[in-house]
Amino acid sequence: MGSDPILQFQQPRADVPLAPLTTIGVGGSARWFARATSGNDVAAAHEWAEKGGFSLFVLGGGSNLVIADEGFDGLVLQMAASGVTAVQRADDVLLSAGAGESWDALVGFAVERGLAGIECLSGIPGTVGGTPIQNVGAYGQEVASVIEAVSVFDRRERRSVALSAGECEFAYRMSRFKARDPGRFVVCEVTFRLRAGAPTITYPDVVAFLSQQGVRAATVRDVREAVLSVRRRKGMVIDAADPDTRSVGSFFMNPVIDHTAFVRIDGNPPHYMMDNDTVKIPAAWLIEQSGFGRGHADGAVGLSSKHPLAIINRGGATARDVVRFARRIKNAVLDRFGIVLRPEPMFVGFTGDPDVEYLRG
Repeated sequence: MGSDPILQFQQPRADVPLAPLTTIGVGGSARWFARATSGNDVAAAHEWAEKGGFSLFVLGGGSNLVIADEGFDGLVLQMAASGVTAVQRADDVLLSAGAGESWDALVGFAVERGLAGIECLSGIPGTVGGTPIQNVGAYGQEVASVIEAVSVFDRRERRSVALSAGECEFAYRMSRFKARDPGRFVVCEVTFRLRAGAPTITYPDVVAFLSQQGVRAATVRDVREAVLSVRRRKGMVIDAADPDTRSVGSFFMNPVIDHTAFVRIDGNPPHYMMDNDTVKIPAAWLIEQSGFGRGHADGAVGLSSKHPLAIINRGGATARDVVRFARRIKNAVLDRFGIVLRPEPMFVGFTGDPDVEYLRG
């Protein structure tokens, strides 16, 4: 790290608006704001915040995130570490990328080289650094299955370390970074183990699209294009010209319930059998069946006209509008089915907020 990393760290700027740096476009300002392009910058930012008595929040691509209207009363550090390397290891390729790299660009990089393992994760907004935190997954894949190591700055130990996939404690849309050690680690680089080969084709929407296109022996490139097309149809690919994409992406996780609870649900819900006799049910179906259809509007917020799982900023929405609307949806699903929906996005600046505590509970 050097003898005095703070000397390499630019003085943070004051009162920087955060809403433009998020995909849903809500939230207040950062009391202090800086960018990190290296592990040295991260170490220096940690030291700067600690000396000033400020909390530190690390910002990636601004997706999967709701920032309070009051903003963040501390230092927001935007990760901008870049660089991509590919190293051959026998039949595998170790693909490493800086935390600030665009996730979808990295997927495109892998697919162009015929590497399988992340093609179904095409079109997901945000940066590489956010993928292990959330254990990003979609259309039959998740990053936990291909992550080799995550390079982090450990704020507690004040040093850079590499965590193996096992040490990350991955679970469905969850990791050690969210569950056991929130705020302790700053992701600086992620290494994925990929291999040339056949793509993953298990998700019904992807299977149907490839069939409609007459694709019989799909390549990873075919699957990437299929996933992008399906996601665009659902308003899940960021497009400045499409207001349905002004969201955090999927707001609620698909709940996993035991089989006994599943058989009591009326309406023959779509479902996916999981391990240990559990069943995953699409949150989108539960939301629609609870009275919130596509395009449902509630003032400045609402649901995407393409997919009921995306809460959108219809224009001029506040963070308070978003969390109150999300609470309405969660409450309706609980009343209708007795199933608790849990949110996917992080909530920043909402300390002690009753609406957010309800959503997290």
